[in-house]
Amino acid sequence: MSAFIIEGGHQLSGTIRPQGAKNEALQVICATLLTSEPVAISNVPNIRDVNNLIQLLKDIGVKVSQLPSSEKSGEPNGWVFQADQLDLKYLESDEFVHKCSELRGSIMMIGPLLARFGKAIVTKPGGDQIGRRRLDTHFLGFQKLGARFEPIEGRGVYEISAKRLRGTYMLLDEASVTGTANIIMAAVLAKGVTTIYNAACEPYLQQLCKLLVGMGAHIEGIGSNLLTIKGVDTLHGANHCVLPDMIEVGSFIGMAAMVGNGIRIEGVSLKNLGIIPDAFRRMGIKVKEEGDDLIVPHQRHYEIQSFIDGSVMTLADAPWPGLTPDLLSVFITVATQARGTVLIHQKMFESRLFFVDKLIDMGAQIILCDPHRAVVVGHDHKRQLHGGRMSSPDIRAGIALLIAAMSAKGESRIDNIEQIDRGYERIEERLNALGAKITRVP
Repeated sequence: MSAFIIEGGHQLSGTIRPQGAKNEALQVICATLLTSEPVAISNVPNIRDVNNLIQLLKDIGVKVSQLPSSEKSGEPNGWVFQADQLDLKYLESDEFVHKCSELRGSIMMIGPLLARFGKAIVTKPGGDQIGRRRLDTHFLGFQKLGARFEPIEGRGVYEISAKRLRGTYMLLDEASVTGTANIIMAAVLAKGVTTIYNAACEPYLQQLCKLLVGMGAHIEGIGSNLLTIKGVDTLHGANHCVLPDMIEVGSFIGMAAMVGNGIRIEGVSLKNLGIIPDAFRRMGIKVKEEGDDLIVPHQRHYEIQSFIDGSVMTLADAPWPGLTPDLLSVFITVATQARGTVLIHQKMFESRLFFVDKLIDMGAQIILCDPHRAVVVGHDHKRQLHGGRMSSPDIRAGIALLIAAMSAKGESRIDNIEQIDRGYERIEERLNALGAKITRVP
């Protein structure tokens, strides 16, 4: 276990570039299992969750090699995957099942394995401690395509199998991002036509579809919640570049508002950020656009807007193109030093707001109404947060606590930073280059 020691009160300035998108990388890496030919994926983030998934693919026999270093960073720019000689016996082993249970992204291997090899072992995957995240959408979709589930006695897992998946119409019970991704990857090799209604349509899913089309799949309706997939017999190799991570972009905007003295976030893929910049503007934060960069000037004050009728501003998460739930932790932290009051409504996960007790201990004025709603009364920099010791419960709460610690008076310690490492690449090095004082310690 490692920790961050943060010396608060230092202002950040300069330019920072977001990493490749974690959620997209997990999806497209799993998609490489659908073909025996090489698939090259660039701009892959060097983070814990992605690296663990790559290692898992190596363990099952996927040939993995690095792409040449990028000119800007001098680091490897991505990977080439070739799944032409998989160890199918290892896929049924207890060791493989155990590794899958520790990595939530492994759930998206099931669709490709089921589609290509007709069988997969299913276990409950790990991940963030942010409450129940059911997997029914995945499995109901597979069953609609003709798959069968059978419990394996004594192992606490299920075998899912099908001689050949068959296309069908399905209305998803929820617009699950990973569920939609898994079903799409299963359907591209199914016999016949599959229609998916109430599909998630985040930019990362659009990217997955574009990769699959580049591999020879037939997908219509990309970018909408109604997808039509005509199954093919085989897919071939392709090249793909991962988008910048919108969650990291949003984290940097919040950071720039709290402790920035002028920060440029370059290469953000503005058209794929949705309402994220405008949501920060509703918090009173100045965000300027210049080409494909965002510039956040020094914010002496930022005042939370009210609704037209004068009522208290509410920020709530929603499926795309709504506001991503992964940024609500950052919005809560940013609101502690705003001028005004905001209600944060986290609808999708019942435990994601419980980290606010740590902000309250640091001096924030927050009322946790219930597991889904928190009212934040901003200090307008008149009452500075003070340092403390805390632990990161999940990736997004971890980065929110790091932002709070950088703005706080005195020294803070954040334990369990492996959670932050799961989603943010070399975060202390990149922020220290802007002027932060963050030290990683055992």
